Amino acid sequence: MITLATIQKAQHRDKMAQKQLFEGYGNVIYRLAFRYLRERADAEDVVSEAFCLAFENMPKANFQSVPFFEAWLKRITVNEALKSLRKRANFHLLSDSEFEIEAVSENTIERLSAAQIWEIVSQLPVGYRTVFNLYEIEGYSHAEIAKMLNISEGTSKSQLSKAKSLLQKRVIELEKDYAQSKIVR
Repeated sequence: MITLATIQKAQHRDKMAQKQLFEGYGNVIYRLAFRYLRERADAEDVVSEAFCLAFENMPKANFQSVPFFEAWLKRITVNEALKSLRKRANFHLLSDSEFEIEAVSENTIERLSAAQIWEIVSQLPVGYRTVFNLYEIEGYSHAEIAKMLNISEGTSKSQLSKAKSLLQKRVIELEKDYAQSKIVR
């Protein structure tokens, strides 16, 4: 368990404390980076860069609590993941198009495992997935997302809406597959 004392030691460039932070948060930070990048090597690079930046900038920070440090480290990671997406020239937001919206039954959602939900989200186009992660999972506002991605707030809202529509469409497809498998049995 990471304590504020460990964080403060790491701020003074204590290598053992820095190692504890890396071991304590490495997997969490990796999963966060992977959620955006979907490539193992890219996520690993972001983890390395995020920790290097964190260790470099920790002496300048004033951490009042462990959760404050965790939020700071996650923000660094998200920023590095977004920078990596932009560098790959793979990051683009899809143009406007209409999506049919059908109702999803509660039973369908209850039948989905966390792994299935994660897989559906991971299949979203990069732009949709990025805005969805930033808004729904990380809790950023549309104004913050717009600034981070250099887009308008309206574009952020539109991308989130389209992401949700695509997610809903995929859940409906899974519901139909489930119903079909019941008939076949």
